[in-house]
Amino acid sequence: MTGAGTAIRVLLADDQTLVRASFAMLVESAPGMEVVAQAGTGREAVALARSERADVVIMDIRMPETDGIEATRQIAADDDLAGVKVLVLTTYDTDEHIIDALRAGASGFLVKDIRPADLLAAIRTVAAGEALLSPGPTARLIARVLATPDAPRAVAGLDGLSERERQVLALVARGLNNTEIAEGLGLSPLTAKTHVSRIMGKLGARDRTQLVVIAYESGLVVPGC
Repeated sequence: MTGAGTAIRVLLADDQTLVRASFAMLVESAPGMEVVAQAGTGREAVALARSERADVVIMDIRMPETDGIEATRQIAADDDLAGVKVLVLTTYDTDEHIIDALRAGASGFLVKDIRPADLLAAIRTVAAGEALLSPGPTARLIARVLATPDAPRAVAGLDGLSERERQVLALVARGLNNTEIAEGLGLSPLTAKTHVSRIMGKLGARDRTQLVVIAYESGLVVPGC
């Protein structure tokens, strides 16, 4: 998470030079942001994430050498890069690899035809430590997870959650923010935030997006209920 007055450091990873150039112009034109590096392959993206200490990586899914999903997984698995957030970039919001990218540790995803203002807002959102979960993508994410034929998977730490923490996790999975969770459970926003932080620690989740994936894949939350 960046501090007050500190520019958000952005790494752009895409094998299309034109896409990188257009995104770079947009990011550089925004106050409080800077592009620290650009990568044309997944392998380059991982190396530059380590050397340049970016806050946010815009990661294309389909890239040569190492694809964006594996690159995201390597970044998420590196303890030295715990503060680095990854936004995966896709041509369509129905991309079959989105779920794999989120499971790998991405904090959200972007469609390449995203409006400039929305791109900048997305970067600020994940840099602040929040998940990029808007209602539409969240609904599609849930639908894809549930469409998989696998049975609910066991999640380490899930049995260690208290009943209140399970309630909070269920509300996070439905896309509620801390204020909404607090209102729904009769808590203060600070208490709700504390619960979310503890849940993330117990489940080993990097952010709220990972909590959503865990809640639905484990069967803790069922759509429509």
